[in-house]
Amino acid sequence: MTETYIDPSRENFEVFKSLPRDRPIHMLNLIKFRDLAAYPEDHPNHGKGLSGAEAYAIYRKAFQALVKNSGAAMVWEAPMECVVTGPPGEWDEAFVMGYPDAKSFFAMVKDENYAREALPHRTAAVLDSRLIRFMG
Repeated sequence: MTETYIDPSRENFEVFKSLPRDRPIHMLNLIKFRDLAAYPEDHPNHGKGLSGAEAYAIYRKAFQALVKNSGAAMVWEAPMECVVTGPPGEWDEAFVMGYPDAKSFFAMVKDENYAREALPHRTAAVLDSRLIRFMG
């Protein structure tokens, strides 16, 4: 991998924000984990030797708790078996999250609890990712 993506670029997020906010959306997530989670030195999990997959499991649990009353839900997930087209090992996890509308997605990413309780685990866990919006 030469260029990796953890967070949206300003340009991509501006496009996301320009799309309708009042209809259901689906978000395809493609995730490649770090071998070893990269927590900052001031984080309680720094130096604990967690894998990226373990840190992402912590993120997922915190994320699910934050969105449980928002109408957001897992639309599809399944264990990967093999790559048919593309390089093997490019992604460790793939799933689709559904949101009742883009407003609920914005509310989640702007939530202080998300920034404090969930996002640090995702940042520590993820080596590369793609987040692609589709009509719901």
